[in-house]
Amino acid sequence: MQDPVAILLKFGFLAVLFLFLLWVSRSALRDVAGRGGAAIVDDTGPTAQPRDQRGGMDLQSGVFPRLEVIAAMGHEPGEEFDLNGGITLGRAASSDVTVDDPFASAAHARIFPRGQFMYIEDMGSTNGTFLNGRQLRKPEQLRVADVVRIGDTEYRYQE
Repeated sequence: MQDPVAILLKFGFLAVLFLFLLWVSRSALRDVAGRGGAAIVDDTGPTAQPRDQRGGMDLQSGVFPRLEVIAAMGHEPGEEFDLNGGITLGRAASSDVTVDDPFASAAHARIFPRGQFMYIEDMGSTNGTFLNGRQLRKPEQLRVADVVRIGDTEYRYQE
């Protein structure tokens, strides 16, 4: 006959093992659900609306949003990319802005207009896209001076 303490230790070990597996599976599901969220559909119709200080576009005044390079391999600091119709960022040659960074995915992120504002969305990248130090989980509106980071590459949103 076995010692009751040994039996209790076996059941305790099984309970801890079960809780650990439950924690791992919940964490994995949360990670997968956060990356596979629904995409926002572009509203690329006429956007000639009053300028808004939070990141809007005013096509009548000729002011358009742009992305300024802070630090990026293959690009000089201060170089700018026009965001008027939206852009894609990634390692692929077909991207509007090629991100020469080992942590970038082929199709990493996109910036697109919705109404009078510009939004950024991670496109299911492996290492994530960061906006002002926070990892994107869903599309977020860009504001003036927001910093977008992909790996070691950084851009600043300007108007």
